[in-house]
Amino acid sequence: MAMIQAQIGESQDGRKLLQCVREILPELDDAAIRRIVQHRDIKLDGKRVSSNVSVHSGQIVQIYYLDKELKLPEIVYMDPDVILVNKRAGISVESNPEDHSASLCDLLSRTICANEQAPIPCHRLDNQTSGLLLFARNQHAADVLQRVFMNRTLDKRYTCIVRGGMKPPEATCKAYLLKDSEAGRVRIIDHETAGAKTILTAYKTLEAHDGLSLLSVHLITGRTHQIRAHLAALGHPILGDDVYGDRQLNRTRHVQGKLMLCATLLCLDTGGELPLLDGKVFSIQPPFQSIWSKISQENPS
Repeated sequence: MAMIQAQIGESQDGRKLLQCVREILPELDDAAIRRIVQHRDIKLDGKRVSSNVSVHSGQIVQIYYLDKELKLPEIVYMDPDVILVNKRAGISVESNPEDHSASLCDLLSRTICANEQAPIPCHRLDNQTSGLLLFARNQHAADVLQRVFMNRTLDKRYTCIVRGGMKPPEATCKAYLLKDSEAGRVRIIDHETAGAKTILTAYKTLEAHDGLSLLSVHLITGRTHQIRAHLAALGHPILGDDVYGDRQLNRTRHVQGKLMLCATLLCLDTGGELPLLDGKVFSIQPPFQSIWSKISQENPS
């Protein structure tokens, strides 16, 4: 039996435990949830509890489940060398040894890659960021793709919803990023300083309605929290971002803890080393597309 552990967030405070369980591990179907409830395979702060109790921010929930009960992650593309996954928001790429949380690596290892070596993530997405995430299925592919990402012989685009209208509507912005590992966040400054890394973020406004903008973002350099922190420093935080964003706006729009940021396009050039990948353009719709469509319909330009 496997276990996933998670901390109850501010947006889940006061809600029923069962509702939070479904959010923490949506890879479990209804039959699995019913079995977990019947066997009381849920602990809250280390104690077995019924699923109808209310939870509070900061509490720790542990869910015990069977590997066979997990639904497959959404696969966008797969060949003998790679797996391209559409990552959902709220799951980490790799496990955190401190809290034993489930990860995409865990899920792929237990399902698609059960009889082969563990998949190797070629890049990272934040826990709350959704979208296209590439895994290598062997060391050769991992080495090739590491060079691709290091040398930036690829095109990687994100879609996001931000506060306000961008001026200008399209630009490439340069800044410097300082990482605070203890705080788990970064700081953006406009001048060189010791320990700071140069960042380049390009954006293009796709649409603007009701005090919000839909952007396509080109991540030229790939630093921790770069898009979230850089756009916030420009005065245009991403909707649903409770770390760098506008918490009052998130509450008003009812999107607390629902980050409107998704990796929506990926195109690679491996120089012929992985010919099945070269030149292919992979694209998806962001999970918040319906939210934006409703905003644009209710507030036409």
